[in-house]
Amino acid sequence: MPIFKFKAEKTSGEQYEAERTATDKFVLYQEIKREGDTVLYAEEVKAKKGFQIPGLGRLFSRVGMKEKIMFAHNLGAMLEAGLALSRALSVIERQTEKKGFKEVVQKISAGINRGITLSEAIKDFPAVFPPLFVSMVKAGEESGSLPKTLKSISTQMMNTYLLQKKIRGAMIYPAIIICVIIGISILMLTYVVPTMTSVFSSLNVELPWNTKLIIYASSAVTNHTILVVTLLVGAAVLLYFSWQTPRGKRFIDAVILRLPVIKGIAQEANSARTGRTLSSLLSSGVEVLQALEITADVVQNSYFKEVLLGAIERVKKGESLSMVFSEHTKFYPAFVGEMVSIGEETGKLAEMLGNVADYYEEEVSQKTKDLSVIIEPVLMIVIGCAVGFFALSMLAPMYSLVNVI
Repeated sequence: MPIFKFKAEKTSGEQYEAERTATDKFVLYQEIKREGDTVLYAEEVKAKKGFQIPGLGRLFSRVGMKEKIMFAHNLGAMLEAGLALSRALSVIERQTEKKGFKEVVQKISAGINRGITLSEAIKDFPAVFPPLFVSMVKAGEESGSLPKTLKSISTQMMNTYLLQKKIRGAMIYPAIIICVIIGISILMLTYVVPTMTSVFSSLNVELPWNTKLIIYASSAVTNHTILVVTLLVGAAVLLYFSWQTPRGKRFIDAVILRLPVIKGIAQEANSARTGRTLSSLLSSGVEVLQALEITADVVQNSYFKEVLLGAIERVKKGESLSMVFSEHTKFYPAFVGEMVSIGEETGKLAEMLGNVADYYEEEVSQKTKDLSVIIEPVLMIVIGCAVGFFALSMLAPMYSLVNVI
């Protein structure tokens, strides 16, 4: 008989956790109810098999963007169809296959049954539902348009997800090529170079600097493998943690905004994200200042974040939002400021920001396709240079030997 771990609430309001055997979850709920208590959530405790790394299960159970999109879309659709919130959440719980997210939905449902609002319930899970999600749900509850707001959230998240997917997709090809180059280089240094080095040593000839460089690299890889691997892994870890610091992120953001081609994609991607987020928040009834604050959290590049945080202070003083964007064309293209200005003049700011997002999402989509076309010949040139350097370094001494003989 399966064992269930559950959390229940007594009539006095006291909550407790315990474990109990039952044929299924429904029977467990009925048993606890007969005792006068209310089950808040329950899950089956499965026996652990084999060796497990602590925290690994939690890592793989992290809620992905697709689950969040489907949650918002399906919940909005069911509420629009007339289902009660608690029943709609119960349906989503049964449909959800991912254990981690199922537990989250159970706890949200338990909160709704206790009488709190949906925005209050999801606020307890910041790792799953970001401030953007919570604020839009709260605004939808206050305006009485929660189903519409949830559908708007799903659309906004889907657009963001597709934009990120296109950018990452453009980076996959060069990443694969670079990994292949590194792999082939290691094989050459490990198996080919030592053979040729022994030939050069037996003939006792003077070698050029580039040949010596490759021989030293080969010697390091073959004779000090553990040391080389340790140094490379250590350098990678050091770089990773350095990039996680504010100063490291700032440096990476600055580099991105100075690289040819990449700079334009970064500007347009951040403009699209800013426009989409602000449009969604303002359409849901969120105040401008709060919308700017949330958007600043959503935008990843620190330079764009600074512009939005500065906009909060200037809007508080009575300045227009369009003026802020117009003064920062180094980051936001002039088109953004113009569209925001039109939106402010016509009272259709959310709509104009949505148009900005549509325009730049399409631009990023096209540029990422173009980037793939540009990267291919550049990589071919890099590969050609690497192969040429290796060939000249190892074959030039051989030709010299032939001439001497």
